[in-house]
Amino acid sequence: MILPILSYPDKRLRIKAKNVNIVNKTIQTLIKNMFETMYARNGIGLAATQVNQHLQIVVIDVPNSQFLFKNRKNNSQKLLQKQHPLCFINPEIKEKYGQEKHTEGCLSVSDFQAEIQRANHIKVKALNEKGEIFILQATGLLAICIQHEIDHLKGILFVDYLSKLKQKRLLERIKKMTKV
Repeated sequence: MILPILSYPDKRLRIKAKNVNIVNKTIQTLIKNMFETMYARNGIGLAATQVNQHLQIVVIDVPNSQFLFKNRKNNSQKLLQKQHPLCFINPEIKEKYGQEKHTEGCLSVSDFQAEIQRANHIKVKALNEKGEIFILQATGLLAICIQHEIDHLKGILFVDYLSKLKQKRLLERIKKMTKV
């Protein structure tokens, strides 16, 4: 099911997401719907906050991304490089370093992109859609996307990294577009 996505400056985008205590059928259905919604809008990432579900859940599918995946259950580790949909429940960034400027957009901020600086190497710990703990090391666009989506869970939007003047201009443009 495709879910409606909240649009900036909707105040619900500022609500901090709560931890998921148990991964059950309801959570798995939400994850499935989030993937469908993300793909329907040609996105590469979506946070539950954006679909007005204030839970610590992120879905991501960055084509041709490379990451190191470590399963805590059996202590296996493998380097994966392919289009690979990922789900992060209760994600925590454990390490980040390096800097990269990247042009970001957002499904909640239509027709707007801006260059944002973020860490280009991160290590994140989370649960997957089965409730299993994993650790993932990501670089480049995947690292940028993970940080962008985790920001959503904290009530932070990529436009918050812009100057106050650019934020004001964006809001004025959005107001004009909604009047038309």
